[in-house]
Amino acid sequence: MQNLEPILIFTTVAEMGSFTRAADSLGIQKGRASTAVRKLEEDVGVRLLHRTTRSVQLTEDGRAFHARARDLLADVDDLHSMFASDRVALRGRLRVDLPTEVARTTIVPALPDFMATHPELELEVSSTDRQVDLVQEGFDCVLRLGPIRDETLIARPLGLLRMVNAASPAYLARYGVPRSLEDLKRQEHRTIHFSTILGARPHGWEYPDGDSYATLQLPGALHVNSAQTYEAAALAGLGLIQAPLLGVGQYLESGALVEIIPDFRRRALAVSLVVAHRSNLSRRVRAFMKWIEDVLTPYLE
Repeated sequence: MQNLEPILIFTTVAEMGSFTRAADSLGIQKGRASTAVRKLEEDVGVRLLHRTTRSVQLTEDGRAFHARARDLLADVDDLHSMFASDRVALRGRLRVDLPTEVARTTIVPALPDFMATHPELELEVSSTDRQVDLVQEGFDCVLRLGPIRDETLIARPLGLLRMVNAASPAYLARYGVPRSLEDLKRQEHRTIHFSTILGARPHGWEYPDGDSYATLQLPGALHVNSAQTYEAAALAGLGLIQAPLLGVGQYLESGALVEIIPDFRRRALAVSLVVAHRSNLSRRVRAFMKWIEDVLTPYLE
């Protein structure tokens, strides 16, 4: 811990914006705090703090160093408490990525309880429908829908999200309510194409075919790459969609969308928590993964 003392002093100064207040907080002399930070800057070869007579502020390099330093100190806390009981407070920063619609409808509404339980934890939540790079983008944990194709990652399967076929009442009034796959063609139905990469070949309308699944190519002039836009397009009456019940359930309950041909839903969507290839996860990552699994369980098959 002695070698980490300059880093601890630096992060305290940076967060309090004052050498005097940081020294008081740590129970050391102000001169010792100033010397430690100056020596740290010499060691890393960059200026970390802008000092004036009235304030202390992070430089651009200092902000980057501060973020990594906080993670390092939190990891040291985890190491010291790895055999401690769950009552020991979680500290540090946790960086996660969630699919946009899952974050909006399910995870974020449940976050107040998690944050209240762990008030010393700093959570950074990214919401995107693309597949982020855990290592390059610095994520501790991501929630993935669909298959995990990167074999270097460690995935914890949580279950399957039930899918539904849906359309708006206005759309069905125009094209008719399909009762079978044949009706989809006979009534000249249109679908909204979804892909995280615009311009990719449409996947098609998926349906169960014996022990497997097949696809039916339906026309559709609209291509989207966002789950929220996908649902919004269906609500606007622009076509049929195949989406997780977790996202569109509220619209089915209100009548804004109507489920169609329930015997021909597409295959359920695999849900996994994914981490980089690390054997020992920090307590904060393990706690978050357990919490998110509990939140999602009611929506899984």
